[in-house]
Amino acid sequence: MNYFSSDFKLGILGGGQLGKMLLFDTRKFDIQTLVLDPSDEAPCKIACNQFFKGDLMDFETVYNFGKKVDVLTFEIELVNLEALVKLEEEGLKVFPSPKTLKLIQNKGIQKDFYINHAIPTANYKRFENLKSLIVDILDSKIKLPFVWKCTEFGYDGNGVKVIRQISDLDNLANVECIAEEMVPFKNELAVIVCRNPSGEIKTYPVVEMEFHPEANQVEYVICPARIDDKVAEKARAIALNVSEKFNHVGLLAVEMFQTEDDEILVNEVAPRPHNSGHYSIEASYTSQFENHLRAILDLPLGNTDSKVAGIMVNLVGSEGFSGNVVYENIEKILGWNGVTPHIYGKKQTRPFRKMGHVTIVNEDIDEARRIAEEVKNTIRVISV
Repeated sequence: MNYFSSDFKLGILGGGQLGKMLLFDTRKFDIQTLVLDPSDEAPCKIACNQFFKGDLMDFETVYNFGKKVDVLTFEIELVNLEALVKLEEEGLKVFPSPKTLKLIQNKGIQKDFYINHAIPTANYKRFENLKSLIVDILDSKIKLPFVWKCTEFGYDGNGVKVIRQISDLDNLANVECIAEEMVPFKNELAVIVCRNPSGEIKTYPVVEMEFHPEANQVEYVICPARIDDKVAEKARAIALNVSEKFNHVGLLAVEMFQTEDDEILVNEVAPRPHNSGHYSIEASYTSQFENHLRAILDLPLGNTDSKVAGIMVNLVGSEGFSGNVVYENIEKILGWNGVTPHIYGKKQTRPFRKMGHVTIVNEDIDEARRIAEEVKNTIRVISV
């Protein structure tokens, strides 16, 4: 099939920042794109060929959108699975497959998948709702502290909370959830795996993630991770195994813990471009977004090696500010060598909302990390 400067149409479910960055590459290759998103102010709206407003969880909306395109992908997991299944049954190419998404969409099913396929992961227990979890705590069947996770609809740190005392459960939703054993770890790592339908597969280098202690959001992504080569090899091997078991097409971001004993435990996965791969736009020979596009179109995969050390800093809404966004001091960081800001196009900010990111590239990883800290301390995402 001719994808370039042709009548071919790629559909993208979700119009957020991940889709917007993917559209940079579809425009580079002159590939037509249609985007579906519930918001009139979706970041993708300015860059796609056709934009459709609609509910991603509504069967008819997703199904009718899928009938307009030749290949369908998504930048968010919260989409109507039944519509994707029907579209695939009718012959539409949907990547990643609904079969893969079904195993990932619910974190409880995802965790069971790891156990059933001998993939190392933290111990956990599933609960139908919060009330049944509380019963087990009161019966001393669940020990404090632990990590509470809702099984669906969590994002960017929402739906995850460390429970140190039973009162920490106050005001949490009474929904299906997981109680996960807290893992003493040295580092939080991630590996992005890229695979096309022909079976070509590549991994990006292991990255190290530093999280905000309160928001449970990634603050910095560091590539390459500052870990022993043997640990990095083990992490990439486990990520490849996870990819093989899920039989995914496209990108699969595998988040992992490096324990105190240098074991690797899989935390969770995302079947799409991921925050841990944003550094690749400037630092890699082929960005994660271009490789996702290559993969779902069954084109040869690009080189995943890094040209230079890269660090990504998330730009999130500052505490105490909500409203029309202002990027304070952005002109200062624009004058620094190797520093590239990406603004997502969200007009309204609120505390900890992801509004953009900044990539720092440098031959010296320690110098890149120092500049990243300076970037973090200089730019503020506030409101007027």
